[in-house]
Amino acid sequence: MEIIFLGTSSAVHSYNRNHPAIILKAFGETFLFDCGEATQRQLIFAKVSPMKISKIFLSHYHGDHILGLPGLIQSMNFRGREKKLTIYGPKGLYDLRDALFNLGYSKIEFPIEFIEIDSETVESTDEYIIKSQHVNHNVPSLAYSIEELKKPRFLREKAIELGVPVGPDFGRLHNGEEIEVDGKIIKPEQVLGPPRKGNKIVYSGDTTPCKEMVEFAKDSTILIHESTYMSEDADKAEENFHSTSADAAEIAKASNSKELILTHFSTRYKKTDEMLKQAQDVFENTKLANDFMRIDV
Repeated sequence: MEIIFLGTSSAVHSYNRNHPAIILKAFGETFLFDCGEATQRQLIFAKVSPMKISKIFLSHYHGDHILGLPGLIQSMNFRGREKKLTIYGPKGLYDLRDALFNLGYSKIEFPIEFIEIDSETVESTDEYIIKSQHVNHNVPSLAYSIEELKKPRFLREKAIELGVPVGPDFGRLHNGEEIEVDGKIIKPEQVLGPPRKGNKIVYSGDTTPCKEMVEFAKDSTILIHESTYMSEDADKAEENFHSTSADAAEIAKASNSKELILTHFSTRYKKTDEMLKQAQDVFENTKLANDFMRIDV
C-alpha cells in the first residue's frame, strides 16, 4: 500500500500546497480521495497516471475538494479512456453529476458510475473493505476507512501431518474450503493460524472533533486527519467546523491509532513547526503531510 499526498492546503492554494487530494495505491488499484483544483497537474508531477484511477471518494462538496474533478474527467475522456470510473460521495452527489455532465462542450464517452452513500460499507472484496462515516462539518461530510483483509497464516506442516498432499488442496483450505483426504474431512480451521489484522488507513475529510471520528478511526495503522488551525485559533476552528492539530492528536490518541498524519492546513500559517509541536505534545507519533509526500504502508 502506498499513499501519495497530491494536495495538503485548505480553502486556497499556497506556493507549496495544492488543494486536497490523496492517492492510495493498493490491491492492484489506484484510489483517489478528494479532487481539488489542479489535481490532474499534481498527478503529472507525482508520476501517477489518471487513467489508472478506478475509484474516486469525495468527502464533501466544498470547492477545494471537488473543483479538480471536471478537468480530470474531461482529460480522461480526451485520452480515450474506456474503463469504468466509480465516484462515491455523500448526499448531493447526483447534483454534482448533473453539473459535471453539463459543463463545457465535452461529451463523456466512457462509463462513470456515481454512487451516493451514507455511513456504511462502501465496498467489500476478499482483499479489502472500504467504509464511510458521517462526521461533523457544516455540510454533509464523510470520513473513509480502507482496511486490508488478511487471511490467517496457513500451517503447512500441520496440513502435511493430517495427510493433505502438497498441491491445490493447500489453496482450497487456505480459502476456507473443506477437503476430503482418504475419506476423512479436513476443515480449514484445522490448518489455519489465528486471525490476522491487516493495515487500516483512515481519512477524516473535513470535521470538528467528534465521537464518531474516534470510533471510526479505532486501531488505525495511519490516521490522516485535517488540521486546519493551530490551538490559538480554536475559536475559528469551531466556528468553521474544522479541527486544530491538537484536536486531531486527541482523536489519534483516543482511537488508539498508530500514526497520525496532519493535512489540510490554512494558508494563514507560513510555518507549521508549532502546529506539529502542538499535536506531538498530545500524540507523539505525528507527522505533517506535504505535497508529493509518499508513504509505504
